[in-house]
Amino acid sequence: MNKQTRLKKISQTALLAALCFVSFTYLQIKIPVPGGDATSLHIGNTFCVLAALLLGGWYGGLAGAIGMTIADIIDPVYIMVAPKTFILKLCIGLITGLIAHKIANISESNDKKYILKWSIIASIGGLAFNVIADPIVGFFYKQFILGQPQDAAAILAKLSAVTTFINAVVSTILVVVIYNAIRPILKKSGLLLKVE
Repeated sequence: MNKQTRLKKISQTALLAALCFVSFTYLQIKIPVPGGDATSLHIGNTFCVLAALLLGGWYGGLAGAIGMTIADIIDPVYIMVAPKTFILKLCIGLITGLIAHKIANISESNDKKYILKWSIIASIGGLAFNVIADPIVGFFYKQFILGQPQDAAAILAKLSAVTTFINAVVSTILVVVIYNAIRPILKKSGLLLKVE
């Protein structure tokens, strides 16, 4: 990868990290739970998955991890779960990128139906991981790292499972629509970079 391509990828990663941050911070519905904690309905994962579809797993995962972790750090309710967020969002990007670019090679295809099908499959794969991992990792993180009582951690894990599922369904729909709408425009303008 030459310097100019690397600079474009880093710039696009930063832009998508900013979109993750803004969409989580300002477009969320926070749901308070007992003990001063919260869960939320948001579309932040949409841009994490979009980044993985556009840039590949590592860059997409980093965009989501950086954007959403910074959002957690500046929010007093979520600051303590920022390390968990970083790991989970990185994994969403890696899984989405693996499916989209290593298994399906969508960046090398011009078939709109093929790209639509695999963008749906890759989005579902990355976000399904999050639906399963977020409540489980959250439960153990809160109980063993943060020292919350088991009952409180279990209640939050159950609520988190519901909100994470809703977020995943909404994010899958949004990302598939956005990706398939902007992909031809980025390709025509030379901004759709090759994923290696």
